[in-house]
Amino acid sequence: MSENSCNRATYDITNFTIREMSESGKAMRAMGDGSASMEETSGRIVRHFYDGLVDADGERAAALVRFYKTHPFHDLDIELQGFARVLLGGEPPSSDMKCLVLLATAGDKTEWNSRKISRGHQAIPLPSEEAVNQAPMVSNLITQLGIPLGMVLRPEPELLLDMEQKTYNVFHVPEALGSPYIPAQQEFVTPCGIRSVLGFGGLLPSGEMFAVIMFFKVPVSRETANLFKTISLSVKMAVLPFDGAVFS
Repeated sequence: MSENSCNRATYDITNFTIREMSESGKAMRAMGDGSASMEETSGRIVRHFYDGLVDADGERAAALVRFYKTHPFHDLDIELQGFARVLLGGEPPSSDMKCLVLLATAGDKTEWNSRKISRGHQAIPLPSEEAVNQAPMVSNLITQLGIPLGMVLRPEPELLLDMEQKTYNVFHVPEALGSPYIPAQQEFVTPCGIRSVLGFGGLLPSGEMFAVIMFFKVPVSRETANLFKTISLSVKMAVLPFDGAVFS
């Protein structure tokens, strides 16, 4: 860990240790202090990782960091419902259909710093297991985290307590270039120099899933990725008070 000229702690993702894991986890647990919503808290979280994770030269290591949360279609505002309807391509949504909603984003491009101007990820509909399996990144994220897809789409109250208290794995793509799990290879991966992708998340007491996904311009090892299992619990602690107060 080091301090930059703005007195902001930074962590070298290429030499990320248990000490950095502990320091970052401590910072995460305080992200909800004084916040009014999960959206506000998640905005702080993605900014912390985007600004704070650097390469060996002290430059930002991530091109893009995003925070997602599943949310039932009927609880979305009109704009997000409309966005999900477009992606469904005319298929009528059920009121309890889950959507993977982009709550916060921070990145190298101007349009990557507001969830409301994202062109393709504001509210991704998850109408069925078959549909999710056709979205390689989403399905692989859920699979690698170790969350049963059925629990994401249709949480079972009798199983939720055990599932919610479980520590989940990480989503890790060590080489993004050419990976079938990372879409937009020509539009995003290649021109932005994306080398590795790292994600983590879990289930909230409401049964909703949250996930942080980071797209790095440097290689990230499996050993480093595994350290984010513990950080994931700290992120969960930060957003937990806002499980019923999602949007700002």
